[in-house]
Amino acid sequence: MKVELAKLWQEAVRTEIPGAVEMRHRLHADPRISGQEEDTAVAVTEAIGCGPGKVVAGTGRLIDITGVGPRVVVVRAELDALPVVELTGAPWRSGNLAMHACGHDVHLAALTAVVRAAAEMDLPARLVALLQPREEGTDSGARDVVDEGWTADWDGIVAAHVQPQLPRGVIGVTPGPVNAATAELTIEVTGRGGHSGYPHTVDDSVLALSSIVVALQQLGSRRINPVHGCAMMINQLNAGSAANVVPPRAVARGTIRTMTVSDTRLAEAAMRDIVHHVAAAHGCEGILVMHPAEPVLANDPVYATSAGLLLAGLGHEVDSSWRSFGSDDFSHFSSVSRGLMMFVGTGSQTGGLHDASYLPHDDDIALVADALIAGYCAAVG
Repeated sequence: MKVELAKLWQEAVRTEIPGAVEMRHRLHADPRISGQEEDTAVAVTEAIGCGPGKVVAGTGRLIDITGVGPRVVVVRAELDALPVVELTGAPWRSGNLAMHACGHDVHLAALTAVVRAAAEMDLPARLVALLQPREEGTDSGARDVVDEGWTADWDGIVAAHVQPQLPRGVIGVTPGPVNAATAELTIEVTGRGGHSGYPHTVDDSVLALSSIVVALQQLGSRRINPVHGCAMMINQLNAGSAANVVPPRAVARGTIRTMTVSDTRLAEAAMRDIVHHVAAAHGCEGILVMHPAEPVLANDPVYATSAGLLLAGLGHEVDSSWRSFGSDDFSHFSSVSRGLMMFVGTGSQTGGLHDASYLPHDDDIALVADALIAGYCAAVG
């Protein structure tokens, strides 16, 4: 029954694709950044044509589409764009200082095609569309949807994300962890400042911080099980106001990414040891502050296995091992409900995620749509 439903739905979606492509172009040409997505939410809601829905997380929408019975399956797409100046040269490129450089315009167009086709079908469980705000922002829209209590009656939630690191047309559907838990970190080192001509009278905060940054590279190779993996990057350094003045304070910021809760705890403890002791060895004081962002995104194994088989039956090449140390706030949903995040390959020739040149093909809308169909069908059992 799932296979027949998926094939009928796929066929119905194909009639919606021309309109979805046109909508994708409109959204791409006039994007909105995190927290300012109201115009985008209204445009997509009107295109779906199932009423205004419920306002969630400030600028998001939760829209009942069709289906009967007590079970509820949600399909999710993200509303927001990034503060990036577009360099694609597309005729429908962004006309403002934001850009859909992460493919959210493709996701929204695909979701619209899927739910419009579904509105004319008899589905075995309620289908609900979630237009989620602030996926790109530090103030997660997904976390707000969870905190507002909307997930209480959900049986499952599915989503798909374009991925240029997968070959074009390949769909990653992997059981278990697929995206890392992330936390932002701030390291502050303080010591005696002074004149660089008298190094014996100062405690060099810059040298101490530099040593800490180098020592932290041991996390992935020495402190965390290499089978699990860990990605720790320091991406910002700030210190000093003049070339000949040793500053009393130096600050570094970065991120840590792990695939298990136990590794997150282990990494934090190891980083605190390194920061404290390396700073002390230079006569300074080192403080680490952690800012947890997203939990591990883990796919429901049953959903993933079933969706992979359905996608293969729909004619797609499936990769059941794709994982990355990227993150997505969809993980807040999969932490409280059965969830499935799939990755639709767009190929490296389209550019990279968050890059000013990233431009998936319009044909990728249909691929994302098929992934959402397979996800729903897998969720209804």
